Amino acid sequence: MLVVMEAGARPEEIEAVVRHIERLGLKAHPIPGAHRTAIGITGHQGKQDPFVIENFPGVKEVIPVTHAYKLVSREAKPDNTVVSVGGVDVGSNGIVVVGGPCAVESLEQTRSIAEGIKRAGGQLFRGGAYKPRTSPYSFQGLGERGLEILARVREEFDLPVVTEAIDEESLKLVAQYADCIQIGARNMQNFSLLRSAGKAKKPVLLKRGMSATLEELLLSAEYIMSEGNYNVILCERGVRTFADHTRNTLDLSVVPAVKRISHLPILVDPSHGTGKRNKVAPMSRASIAVGADGVLIEVHHKPEEALSDGPQAILPEAFAQIVRECDAIAQVVGRTLQPALSLS
Repeated sequence: MLVVMEAGARPEEIEAVVRHIERLGLKAHPIPGAHRTAIGITGHQGKQDPFVIENFPGVKEVIPVTHAYKLVSREAKPDNTVVSVGGVDVGSNGIVVVGGPCAVESLEQTRSIAEGIKRAGGQLFRGGAYKPRTSPYSFQGLGERGLEILARVREEFDLPVVTEAIDEESLKLVAQYADCIQIGARNMQNFSLLRSAGKAKKPVLLKRGMSATLEELLLSAEYIMSEGNYNVILCERGVRTFADHTRNTLDLSVVPAVKRISHLPILVDPSHGTGKRNKVAPMSRASIAVGADGVLIEVHHKPEEALSDGPQAILPEAFAQIVRECDAIAQVVGRTLQPALSLS
């Protein structure tokens, strides 16, 4: 259910509606818009009828929300959500190009790659301190030491950091060190982890599961937002199909589908989406062409020595070329390249 306030509703009128919703045992989610505030209502409806709110001062209308997901829907918020990650806007008219290694291996490795990302015009740095791997014998990441390296690189190159949390324990540490908490494909339906991310104060990058439908992805985002964290970025990273010419099938059609029914920004990960270095550039260009708010690309200065996903990692020079191409395509579709933060 959604309460739409009048354009000129006063703060005390909005607060009165919120208090009444909470007295009914429901949860209120004020969602400011460009012209008016909407208040999403979640929870199990009791005996009292929330529609009495229609008579409150400042209320324009009360609308039943038809989707299973309430807060992520454009019914709740017609305007696009812009998420600030360490001062970089994701979801505005400017697109972002995020780069970095699959795994943080050492300070020297991370610094070298970050320098190339910054020089190329990348706005955010991604790197894994915790690595959920298919095999228990594969490199699992440096843990907190990796987070310390990421924090050091962020300060040196003024690159806000995106990194993955794999459980509730690591989430607490990631929230301390990073600018954005990534929830990976394998954890997209880890509902306790999603709720914990919803209680965190940092933006969340939510990757689509390997076999997840669009509705399942949006419902996972709903878990996060229902706990009060509305700074959610979706990410398409390929789904598992019968195809054998690529690691996953990158579903670019999900981008315009998300844009039609949700206000949340969406990035595309062509590195995991294809698993092949030679496909990263063309799929990056295609991602911007179909309306993605940016791309997430794996970069390594020595891919042949990478401890994780070397075959899909590109060199910093190739990343720079992708930034230029994405900028050119963004201008064709009426957008721009989001400026990177200036070194202070």
